[in-house]
Formats: sequence, C-alpha cells, structure tokens
Amino acid sequence: MTPAARLQMAIEILEGLERTAQPTDRFLKHWFRSRRFAGSKDRRAIAERVFGAQRRRAHLAHRMGSDMESATPRALVIASLLEEGEDPAALFQGGYGPQPLTDAERAAIAATPGPEPDWVKGEYPAWLEDELRRALGARLLDEMAALQGRAPVDLRVNSLKANRPDVLAALKAENFAAAPTPYAPLGIRIPPGEGSAALTKSALFESGAFEFQDGAAQLASLLARAQPGMRVLDLAAGAGGKSLALAAAMNNQGTILAFDDNPERMTPLAERARRAGASCIAIAGTRGGPLWGNGKFDLVFLDVPCSGSGTWRRQPELRWRLTPERLTELNRIQDRLLDDAARHTAGGGRLIYATCSLLPIENQDRVAAFLARNPDFAAIDLAGEGMTLPGLGSDFRATALTTGTDGFYCAGLRRI
Repeated sequence: MTPAARLQMAIEILEGLERTAQPTDRFLKHWFRSRRFAGSKDRRAIAERVFGAQRRRAHLAHRMGSDMESATPRALVIASLLEEGEDPAALFQGGYGPQPLTDAERAAIAATPGPEPDWVKGEYPAWLEDELRRALGARLLDEMAALQGRAPVDLRVNSLKANRPDVLAALKAENFAAAPTPYAPLGIRIPPGEGSAALTKSALFESGAFEFQDGAAQLASLLARAQPGMRVLDLAAGAGGKSLALAAAMNNQGTILAFDDNPERMTPLAERARRAGASCIAIAGTRGGPLWGNGKFDLVFLDVPCSGSGTWRRQPELRWRLTPERLTELNRIQDRLLDDAARHTAGGGRLIYATCSLLPIENQDRVAAFLARNPDFAAIDLAGEGMTLPGLGSDFRATALTTGTDGFYCAGLRRI
C-alpha cells in the first residue's frame, strides 16, 4: 500500500469506530481480516496511526481548531501528519488516498492554535474534569500523562501448576523481556511491543502456567483474602480472571460459583479453568439451584461494569465514548449489583467491591451509598490486614502513576 492509501484506511477505520462499541483492537482485527491485501507493515502503520489518534484525540482536534464533537477522523489524521512534520497536501490527492484538502482544512493548517486547556493537555473529556480532579487532585495531569503510553502485558503465574521463578526463567529462555511485577507476588511484566502476541501460542500458556491479568487486578484478588474451603461467589465474573485467581489462592479447595448477568461474557471461562486446573470453579448460567442455596457465601467478589477509566492505556477510545448519561446508568447498575451481592453474603462474610475506574462517583461514593442503605455491613480497613502497597489505605486505589498498573479500585465490606 502507498502511504496515502494507508492514511485513507486509517480514516475509514476511525469512522467505523465512531459507529461501534467494539474495542479498537478487536475492530482492527476484524477489519484487516476482510482486507487481506494489507501487508503486515501496512497493518502495523495503520494501527499505530489509529491508536495514536485515539490517544491524542483532544490535542489533534485542538490543532485543527475543532472541539471534540466536531473533530472528524479526517481532521485527526491531518493533525497527526502535522505533528510528524509531514505536508498533508502532498498525501491528500485523491485516488486510493484521501481526497484533496478543502479550503477550510488549509485554513486550519495555517492557523496557530490557542493555548491548550488542561483537558486537552490531559486527553480527557472536558465534562469529566471536576470528577477527575476529585479523584487525583494536584496529580491530575501527571496521572493522565501516565495513561498516555501503551500498557505493559501483565501475567499471573498460576500457583496451581507453576511458580514465578520457573516461569520467569522459561519466558526469558524464549526471549521475552520478562520481569517480576513490583507488587503482585505472582505477577510477571512484559514491556509493550515485545512480541506479547506470541505468548498465547507458547507451551507455557497452553499448559496453564500463567494467565493474562493486570497487576492491580491480581492485588485486588489477594485483598479478597480467599481461603481454602470457602464458598465464594464471583457475581460479575466476565471472562473469569478473578475466579481463576481466587481458585489458586484457595489451592483449589472449596467452591467458587461464577455468574454474570450476561452469560456470553463467561464463554471463555470453561476452557480457561480446564487449562488452569481450577476444578473448584462452577459456572452458573442462571440464578437458582443447589449451588445458590444452602446458606450464604463466605466471600462475594463483585467487579462491576464501570467506565473503564483506569484502562485508558489499553482502550483509549473509552475516554471519548463515555457520556454523563452512561455514567449515571453505570451508577444504577453498580448500586443494584452491590445490593444483590449483599443478599448472598453470609453473616461475618466478606464482600469485595471492585472497579477498573478512577472516578469517586463509581468507587467511594457507591460504597458510601451502599453502607447508608445497609446498616448490617461495615467497611473493612484493608490497610490493617498486613499488606503494604502504594494506594492501599482503608480501600485500595491503584493508578498508572502510583502502582504502574491499570487504574483500579477495591473496597472491603463485612456483614456484621
């Protein structure tokens, strides 16, 4: 493909992303699968431009004199070329490439943009600024800068089948730049772009020696304090990463019931559990039945649907898809799931509330509202249970800047 044809495809992909809720990486995979004429170098260059446009969307829109609502994919690509010192007019000439520049685009290119407000510098929606400042205070721009880079690949060694030193040595022998995670005791970190896609094809992965899981989620699973012999409910299980981590912490002794309101999300779990040797996990497609009966659960782990603001390094499109209306809807879902989790928690049992969000309105505010509605629950002081971590106090607040992980929140509650 010519450089101009690559630009045109990047524009078309960005236009397609505005019409879908799919993550960028999944959308790109499907897009290229139906366009085999794009070679590996073409795909890499196009993907880098698409991700770059998502990561720096506010800055690129500002450069073209647009606000976020009116910034077109075409304008974003033009601004990305200007950032690279390229002349867009030389590449926007029609044919297989983008159509020639309009007079309005030429005027925007020639204009000098004004000072960038903080939301442009930090690459976040302007309407979310007060909430992000409430979460991050004076660290706001530093934290947002930390969310601009690509995320590393974090692995959790499956202690049911392997140990970290052996897996580290084996990965290094396969030429992966693997290193221990600084806080998660079973974690291994591989830098972005270090051939991480090959990990799913490795014999180690096929044998169940490790799973993909961000370091913050690994730490939240440890803060749950799952013990052998417990009855555990993973109430919003998704693909089952927390269930697998809890099964390892329990040494496969006890019962973990994995459930999700959308059973399709759990489709990968059966195969993941088989590979991990996690035979204590039972998957429930519906509510009810003997596994839900005979009393309450010793531990309920609730990783709720959320804004995903802590995962902006991995899914930069999420920062621009979030709306005030969607955030309000998520808060209602979070409250409903918390009340549901409470009904399943035994007396003296533990309820862990978790999100991959930075926002207090999804985190501390939801916990405070829950406690006001449920006087038979009390907050657990997580810092008083023996672990020492950045961001760990009465609750756990991980960020890309403080812990080097995804942004994550975790609070502990106990039925009195």
